[in-house]
Amino acid sequence: MISLEYTNKDLKNWCDIIENGAKKLGLDFYPQEFEIVDYKDMIGYEAYLGMPSRYPHWSFGKSYDKADSLYKYNISGLPYEMVINSNPCLAYLMKDNTLLLQILTMAHVYGHNDFFKNNRLFKEGTRAAYTIEMFKNHADMVREYVNDPSIGYEEVEKILNAAHAIRFQFNRTIGMGKTEEESKEDIIAFIINHGELEEWQKNILNVVRKESQYFIPQVETKIMNEGWASYWHYKILNYLELPSSLHLEFIKRHNDVIAPLMGTINPYYLGFKMFQDLEKRYGADKIFEVRSIERDESFIRRYLTEDLCSEMNLFEYIKKNDDYVIKEISDDSGWTEIRNTLCNTCGANMIPNIVVDQISKKDGALVLNHLYEGRELNSAYTEATLKHIYDLWKYPVELNTTIDKDKIKVCCREDKKISYTTLR
Repeated sequence: MISLEYTNKDLKNWCDIIENGAKKLGLDFYPQEFEIVDYKDMIGYEAYLGMPSRYPHWSFGKSYDKADSLYKYNISGLPYEMVINSNPCLAYLMKDNTLLLQILTMAHVYGHNDFFKNNRLFKEGTRAAYTIEMFKNHADMVREYVNDPSIGYEEVEKILNAAHAIRFQFNRTIGMGKTEEESKEDIIAFIINHGELEEWQKNILNVVRKESQYFIPQVETKIMNEGWASYWHYKILNYLELPSSLHLEFIKRHNDVIAPLMGTINPYYLGFKMFQDLEKRYGADKIFEVRSIERDESFIRRYLTEDLCSEMNLFEYIKKNDDYVIKEISDDSGWTEIRNTLCNTCGANMIPNIVVDQISKKDGALVLNHLYEGRELNSAYTEATLKHIYDLWKYPVELNTTIDKDKIKVCCREDKKISYTTLR
């Protein structure tokens, strides 16, 4: 029988056992802190992407209301845990979880903690010791502007809306060489340095930019990070030789976490299977090396094999007219295409890459280039984003892109009307 009857002392004892087991198995992690929360708190932390404090913005409230409604109507559940890349590492546990689920979740968190401390994207791209402090300071600063009678919420919201529209438009290759295009200043930094903004507006743009940079390693390593944590909760709990009263639920919960999903990729499943395969083929030292240096794209390109594709029954499908049809299957000729598609659509590759080209001498227009790699921009999002950039730049904004294989210039001018011009 599954029981919810346990005390905080029980959790503390299990946490000590798990931590000792994780150390003996070779994990290297920050000091770990856990907080027990109810479902409303968990929804709140989920809306804030795990942070105890964030600046005020309607998008966070929207995320909270959506998650709350889905949970109340039993359409979706809540995450077993939320864990923050910070030093000490902070994680939240749902108080209504069963004892076994808390044990599994704590073991899972130690896997994330190890990944945060040792993967190069987190080591080079974030400052874990200052995470909580940074987000709190940012929240306090933005609230001061909101409460300032000369600024107010509407003006702050306008800047935040624009910043959110372009927050991931900067170099995303942490610790790696950049192409000539990628070496150019990112859009937010360019507008801060060359635009006509007041100091408080620049400060808000810097807040969004810094927080977005903090989240980039998580975007770039979703499959690896979740796979690593799943691999280690499985390894640790097997190492601990759980009593029979807990073992059956452990197997069920683990299988729930890594279950394949219909029509999409479960990052827990793909990452877990790949790390298992790496250890089987190369040994334990290899998985620690891979954990330290790779990101999702390189991880998949180097270590997703034909045998794994076949074992997981991976296939690629596309929309054709009103139906979906299978494009590739995991056979001798198709598995590399499946691997390449995964590489091209994981991490920051899901986000169009837009870079600054120049300021037009003619009318002060900000000229942007879309680094086209075969996927066209969504027109509605493109037009809305250009209008947001105009709010920041205050002069015309031009975007060079590709539509139906033609070079197209999309312009947003003073009246915020959008025009399209085919370039010859």
